[in-house]
Amino acid sequence: METYESIREWKELNITNFLDDIVSLNDFHDQVMLKVLRLATMKMETGPAPCDFCWFITGSGGRQEQGVISDQDHGIAYEISTEENDLYFKVFGKEISYGLYKVGYPYCEGKVMSSNPEWCKSYDGWQVQLNDWMHDKSWESIRYLQIFYDARVLHGKMEFINQLKSSIHAYQLQHPILLTRFTANVEHVKNVIGPVGQLLVERHGLYQGCVNLKYSGFLPYVNAIRLLSIREGIVETSTLVRMNKLIQIQEYAPLLKNSEKNYIDLLIYRLMLSQVESYSDTHYLQIEKLTKAERRDLKCIIKAGTKLHREVIALLKKGVHNGI
Repeated sequence: METYESIREWKELNITNFLDDIVSLNDFHDQVMLKVLRLATMKMETGPAPCDFCWFITGSGGRQEQGVISDQDHGIAYEISTEENDLYFKVFGKEISYGLYKVGYPYCEGKVMSSNPEWCKSYDGWQVQLNDWMHDKSWESIRYLQIFYDARVLHGKMEFINQLKSSIHAYQLQHPILLTRFTANVEHVKNVIGPVGQLLVERHGLYQGCVNLKYSGFLPYVNAIRLLSIREGIVETSTLVRMNKLIQIQEYAPLLKNSEKNYIDLLIYRLMLSQVESYSDTHYLQIEKLTKAERRDLKCIIKAGTKLHREVIALLKKGVHNGI
């Protein structure tokens, strides 16, 4: 009989076959997590789910850009709240989180997991939650909305999540202040380009000599593209798919020139971080291990991402002021 331990063994034995291609690596993570989901379902003493539901992942998994090690970011939306259903999915959510942990996915420090009641709700419960987040002016609420917008359904009723995302888009069309709050939340990015154009690396500690790819490389692209996707109501989660859809809109075509290639190249640099021991290690790239040409290329990608981010922020601020 399959166990979480046997799934972990299978994962560790096979993941090395997928370390040279980001699409294959993320497809493999999906397979592993679905194995965990199936086993968690079998462990439910009350039997199969009492109603339709979906299980979604978010974060880098939702965007299909995980590295070799990924932490947990996931949630559940189920059809209707009853005493029986609420209890079932409460237990189920905890079992999924535990199973993923046993298989090698660290618990999410921010508790974005199906075991957290905030991320395990009925469809109506999610509508109320999103509405609360959209009305609340806190930084944390906007962060949760951004996380939810990257949700990708791995199992079950995809319509639940797409309809909920569409409600965010519809709300911001009626209340432009929401897009302003999204923009303000991601306005500042970590600068890793020095005054004479050099890459600035970590100067002390465990990652001395490294550049943080997550904050300096990925986030400017991810945040800029997500902002435009929320503005346009694009429900897909992959940054590359979002780029492809956005570039077909005339307003964004000049803005996004070369962004897709830059982002693909950035994902390839992420694949260099395959010989790592912890989730944190997957963010830090040792610059000395790169050739001069690679350093120059990476610097161009990071500069282009920062420029894109800055221009998207300016565009959205202008749009709000113009009443768009």
